[in-house]
Amino acid sequence: MREILGRRRRLLSRRNGGKPALLGAALTFATEWQWPVLPGVAPDPQGRARCACPDPECTVPGAHPFDPGLLAATTDARMVRWWWTNRPSAPVILATGGRAPCAVSLPALAASRALALLDRRGMRLGPVLASPTRWALLVKPYSMEQLGELLYAKDFVPGSLRFHGEGGYLALPPSETGQGAVRWERAPLPGSAAPWVPDVEAVVDAVVDALTRTGVSAPEM
Repeated sequence: MREILGRRRRLLSRRNGGKPALLGAALTFATEWQWPVLPGVAPDPQGRARCACPDPECTVPGAHPFDPGLLAATTDARMVRWWWTNRPSAPVILATGGRAPCAVSLPALAASRALALLDRRGMRLGPVLASPTRWALLVKPYSMEQLGELLYAKDFVPGSLRFHGEGGYLALPPSETGQGAVRWERAPLPGSAAPWVPDVEAVVDAVVDALTRTGVSAPEM
């Protein structure tokens, strides 16, 4: 019986290109958390730092949607299974906004120092995504009007901050992109419910203050 089960696992792994974790993660995001996802462009196999999309100067190699486009993002389990059965190594891309979280991202070094300061202050944060170059703090969905008012009220906002709202996207763990692996710096708590995320106002206020105090308002990357 063990041999049969082991053979089935090996066959499943082969059918999924050895990447069953990506399919499993995509299904969790889509069906349990109700986050719309779609497959991203894989890094160019001839050069990890390049993208397999037609743009030779792509700034997010392997970490963006292409075919299908962002509007195809879905929570439908059958579609998710079909995509990752046919493209088992494709990064998992989250369509931010709407039913899904938005995010505030900043360069990795600045993010690491800012999070350390926020931890010392006892601030509660939600999940945090990390790639080798940038980290992203997930926040509740916000409108462009809401974000505009928030930023307008501030005397200074570091140019290194990026905002991923409606119409935006992020690569989710355990995706592999042209810039390296995407992982959880702060993983969601286990469970079937969608992870808790804070308001964008609280995160922007805290991050801008932390960057200002630590002097790490890093240049854009």
